[in-house]
Amino acid sequence: MSPPESSSRRPYTGSCHCGHTKYIAFLTFPIVPGCAPGDGIRVYKCNCTTCHKMGYLHTRLPNKNQDFLLLSPVPESGASLAGEGGLADYRTGSKKTAWYFCPACGVRCFAHYGEGEVAEVDMGEVLGGKAGGKMTKIWRPQDQVESKESYFSVNAVTLDAGQEGLSLKEWHENKWIGYVDSLDRTEEDRVGEPHRGGAY
Repeated sequence: MSPPESSSRRPYTGSCHCGHTKYIAFLTFPIVPGCAPGDGIRVYKCNCTTCHKMGYLHTRLPNKNQDFLLLSPVPESGASLAGEGGLADYRTGSKKTAWYFCPACGVRCFAHYGEGEVAEVDMGEVLGGKAGGKMTKIWRPQDQVESKESYFSVNAVTLDAGQEGLSLKEWHENKWIGYVDSLDRTEEDRVGEPHRGGAY
């Protein structure tokens, strides 16, 4: 399925609890459950032990390089986000994916594997205004082939509450949240009900 023609792409802010981690994610509504990667936002709960214990609400952006800007903390170069003054990370399984979290408050805003880049962007232009605005140093994932060379997922529960047009309650009521069986790997993706070991 493809997003409807009436969809709108808007920037939303997100952060950890203490404010050390700050980002902007561009989301397109309405969300179309079951859309192909790259065609729209994919929102789902996974029942694997990692995602379940983290309480992760996956929000997979169609173009992670253009749809996500990490405002803080930003490393000096395109190197790792983990380290002094940056984020902490946890790696499980193949150790490829970094489940980043704030070293102060512990909140996990996003997960990533692949290459990242530091860039300076004109925030006026990025946010839909005129060019010539304030240049801001940001980090973002590089544009790589998803699932082969990279992976990126925003934890939707870290989107800042109270933003116009953003309601996680609406996502549930509209059945925009899918459920993925990564625990047993025997069931098809679905909406409406979690798989064994999962949560709403």
